[in-house]
Amino acid sequence: MDNVKKTLLLIAGMPGAGKSIFVSVARKMSIPVYSMGDVIREEAKARQIDLSDESLGKLAIELRKIYGDDIIARKISKQIALSSSRIVLVDGVRSLEEVKFFQEEFGSIKIIAIHASPMTRYRRLIKRGRKDDPKDWEDFISRDYRELNIGIGNVIALADIMIINENITKEEFYDKCMKVIKKVVGDDENNCQNNY
Repeated sequence: MDNVKKTLLLIAGMPGAGKSIFVSVARKMSIPVYSMGDVIREEAKARQIDLSDESLGKLAIELRKIYGDDIIARKISKQIALSSSRIVLVDGVRSLEEVKFFQEEFGSIKIIAIHASPMTRYRRLIKRGRKDDPKDWEDFISRDYRELNIGIGNVIALADIMIINENITKEEFYDKCMKVIKKVVGDDENNCQNNY
């Protein structure tokens, strides 16, 4: 592993909560971003599996059943270890097993959870219209249950920082994300051990 001491910002949130905006702010601040979902998508492409939400979800569950609940974290950690950056963002952490693995592997972590209500998230996903987004309410609920069954609710419950993305504009949420990242990076630079 690279000898640069790293602090990992572990981002968790239900689909449509606003993780992609948080990620875009981090990138703008030159923080390297590693996506847990990209690991699943790359595995799906290698297996020539359709990239629909349902197929990706089944693959994620299958990989965890066969190789352990921290398999995605283990796969992505090799890339993270090669980074020369002190602060690294990991997008899409879904289980406490993944959190535990990152803690043991890298030492310094901060869990940042992003929250929005189900109806707000549903509207955002329908508007976004990405290939793996739900097509209707039943599809949305099914995806939420799958995420919760993997363990994302536990990660959100144990977050060091919770950002609420409800009843505000994208610009206002963007500013919130910027403030949180500046605070976390500033605390890391000052070796501050505060909990949020």
